[in-house]
Amino acid sequence: MIKVKSIYQLIVYSIIFIIVLISFFTFIIISNAFTEFQEKIHIIEQNNLEKQKALLKEDITRTIKFIEYYHTLHKATKNEAQIQQEILQALDELKVNDDINDYIFIYNFEGESIYYQEIKEYMGKNLYEFKDPNGIQVIKDLIQASKLPHGDYVEYTWYKPEKKRNIKKISFAQSYEPWNWTIGKGVYLDTVEKVVKQTQEQYDEKIANYVLQIISLTILLVLYSIFIYKNATILIANEVREIGKYFKESESEDKPFNHNKILFTEFRTIVNYANDAMTSIKYKTHLLEDLNKNLEEKVNEKTQELTNILLAQKEFLKKAVHEINTPLSIIQTNIDLLRMQNYDNPHLKNIESGSKIINTIYEDLSYMIKKNRIHYTKEVLNFTHYLKSRIEFFNDIALSNGLFFVTNFENDVMIYFNETELQRIIDNNISNAIKYSFKESPIYIKLLTHDQHVEFQIKTHSKTIYDINKIFNNQFYRENKAKGGFGLGLKIVKEICDENSVIIDLQSSNDETKFIYRFKQYENITS
Repeated sequence: MIKVKSIYQLIVYSIIFIIVLISFFTFIIISNAFTEFQEKIHIIEQNNLEKQKALLKEDITRTIKFIEYYHTLHKATKNEAQIQQEILQALDELKVNDDINDYIFIYNFEGESIYYQEIKEYMGKNLYEFKDPNGIQVIKDLIQASKLPHGDYVEYTWYKPEKKRNIKKISFAQSYEPWNWTIGKGVYLDTVEKVVKQTQEQYDEKIANYVLQIISLTILLVLYSIFIYKNATILIANEVREIGKYFKESESEDKPFNHNKILFTEFRTIVNYANDAMTSIKYKTHLLEDLNKNLEEKVNEKTQELTNILLAQKEFLKKAVHEINTPLSIIQTNIDLLRMQNYDNPHLKNIESGSKIINTIYEDLSYMIKKNRIHYTKEVLNFTHYLKSRIEFFNDIALSNGLFFVTNFENDVMIYFNETELQRIIDNNISNAIKYSFKESPIYIKLLTHDQHVEFQIKTHSKTIYDINKIFNNQFYRENKAKGGFGLGLKIVKEICDENSVIIDLQSSNDETKFIYRFKQYENITS
């Protein structure tokens, strides 16, 4: 659908549409007239051909009847050669005009010319193998056609002296069996050209009249469209200008629009709507200004309250993290003391596992508080050694949950990274693997290098993760709320990975979940 953005475009599109429409109808009219002309020409040609064929057959039938009568009348008193000679002389005498189309020819069945009224030099020649320019064996086909019970027609091309070129021709031939004669008569088919030419002239005249009428109509319609455009545009522009002036003045004044300045009824309706709308807008504007003042005060109050709450929450979190550290240190110290006394008890292992889980949560909270205030410096790290140490840290926790680690490491994999941030990535992934794995199942951990990348991979047998985006991007989000935890870990991991260009790939199916992290390999190290 064409989008019209101005009255000028509307008028132009209308004129183009009129021209296209008239051109379309002109094409249809001329096409129909041409089809009618072709049909008329075809009818004329067919009628002329049928008429000529009827005349040819009639003349040959009459000639054969004359030959048969004369032969029967004199065959008792004269010899065959004398009768034939007298008949040929009679045929010469019977020719009443010099029309090149009005002549009779006679051949014997061997193709020898016995009688040819127009071209005497053909007489006595054998033309059985003669061919026209199209390869038709004219005499042979005429002889074969004449042998049919009632004769037949043959179409071919033949040289016409007055035209000095080959012309399409049709002949009718019928045999006189007693003498093995083929008797025929032909006519050139160019006689219809004169009638066709006259019809062509009538057709051209008719088309010229159609085109003239259509052009005249097109010019009138275009002129009318331009007239409407000139007058309507000026009037509409004045109306729009007055309405626009009203809207500008209404910004500072509260007086309604004067309807007497508007000519068109449609624009008066618009003015009524405009008056109502402006009145309503001004009322609502005043009301909104009052509401905005009250709302701004409320927003400022609530913003201050929220700021105070956030500051208090942040301060509470700092103190809570600090307070957690003290009892956690005491628990770890006492566990170490018991270990030194060779005290080994399953309950002690559970306590140690619990303290390590708390320690991981403490490290996450501590990182969240400090990350915006501390710059974490990068250094060259032996990823393999560090990962092994963290697996050893979590080994007791995994065993107490009925799980075990299956590892596949390359030796001395080096990266350029911050140790604290690397610990957060490793600890949170191992902690989640322990938390969400099915009982009595392995946790697969791989560390491999390929394509100048270090790939750290953790695979578990666990439930499907359905919303992968929320796992990393939503703080405090947990798919399985029954497992506990704050939902902070993977949010922290995602932030660290984004800042350090670490690529994350998470794949989760019915019973298997795989977290893959691709680090840039440290290149300035010699193996």
